[in-house]
Amino acid sequence: MDRESDSPNETAQDTENQTKNGVKSKVLWVVIAGLIILGALITGIVFLAKSDTLTTSHIRDIFIIVLALESLIIGAALVILVVQLALLLNLLQNEVKPILETTRRTVNTLKGTTAFLSEHAVKPVINLGSMAAGVKRLIEIIGIIKK
Repeated sequence: MDRESDSPNETAQDTENQTKNGVKSKVLWVVIAGLIILGALITGIVFLAKSDTLTTSHIRDIFIIVLALESLIIGAALVILVVQLALLLNLLQNEVKPILETTRRTVNTLKGTTAFLSEHAVKPVINLGSMAAGVKRLIEIIGIIKK
């Protein structure tokens, strides 16, 4: 069968199947990585249990150094976060706030303009139209003008 004669439902199902296969593949890789990490941890625990105190102290020192480096990296990340937060606050105060104030002033001006137009243009036209309709109806009732 030609690909051109496939229905849209079949192509949608093909796409859905490819998406499901991609998700299954990712889940499989995550499970494999988790099992490898678990195996490494178990191997490390067994190695530490069987080793002497000198080896254990060296490994402990290495972990202390790694944790110190990790805390330096986290500290640097926090400093970068604070700087980014300060830049965001500066942006909000100096750029977004004036835009919001200008928008508020524009909306208030529009409210005033619509109230003015309603009072001085729309109401008189509506009143004139209603008077004209009333006069026309009165003339029709009296019988001067026939329908």
